[in-house]
Amino acid sequence: QVQLVESGGGSVQSGGSLQLSCAGSGFFYTTNCMAWFRQGSGNNREWVATIDSSGKISYADSVKGRFTASQDITKTVLYLQMNGLKPEDSDMYFCAATAVCPSGGRRYYEFNHWGQGTQVTVAS
Repeated sequence: QVQLVESGGGSVQSGGSLQLSCAGSGFFYTTNCMAWFRQGSGNNREWVATIDSSGKISYADSVKGRFTASQDITKTVLYLQMNGLKPEDSDMYFCAATAVCPSGGRRYYEFNHWGQGTQVTVAS
């Protein structure tokens, strides 16, 4: 059974930094597509960043240049370094995983495994 556990959330001042981690276990496939989403204000979770099974990294425009996604060598631990945080980045952040992302990994429905989320709060 795949499990994803996020950590690293917290409260910071505007302009500050946080690093989120997502520890994955129980993967039964050898390649992973992993992503970060945040809850957002709509009905669907808002995409933040994806590392696909080939290692390609993509970012939402709202975080490009400020956030950096990475993986450990086993490709089962996902990180999100968040710099230059803004109040509008405040949200619950979720880690997601699936075997492959043929559509780019930018839609929540592409993923079948989710973590419980970690809260990020940025004060102005």
